[in-house]
Amino acid sequence: RFKFNNRCKMTIKRKFDKLPPYCQFEKNLNLIKNKWTVYILRDMILGKKYFSDFKEDKPELSNKILTQRLKELEENNIIEKNIKDNETSYHLTEKGHRLQNILYELAIFNLEEEYHGEELEKIKKEFEQLKYGGNQK
Repeated sequence: RFKFNNRCKMTIKRKFDKLPPYCQFEKNLNLIKNKWTVYILRDMILGKKYFSDFKEDKPELSNKILTQRLKELEENNIIEKNIKDNETSYHLTEKGHRLQNILYELAIFNLEEEYHGEELEKIKKEFEQLKYGGNQK
């Protein structure tokens, strides 16, 4: 069992390169628990890649927060930013694709509370298609 303490939080704030395993775990958990981050990752998994795409169905998401979340994901090597012909797009990195698998498992875990039998299996198949047929570099 991991016990988190203030020293771990201070270490994260100072951005030391080598964090104890429990601090790295907490850092990654804090990254994805930030408001909007999971929605941005979900949108990327579903194929969205432009700034305006992420805002499309989330009018309450401000440009400032979206910019901040994209920057955090980029700094943590979850996504990469590509600029081509004066157009910026965002894509999952290899690490981001590994996180995609974790989010997939978490989604299935949550769905198992609500759905059962054939209905659950149908949803799992749809998720499998997203998992392997989603946003690719």
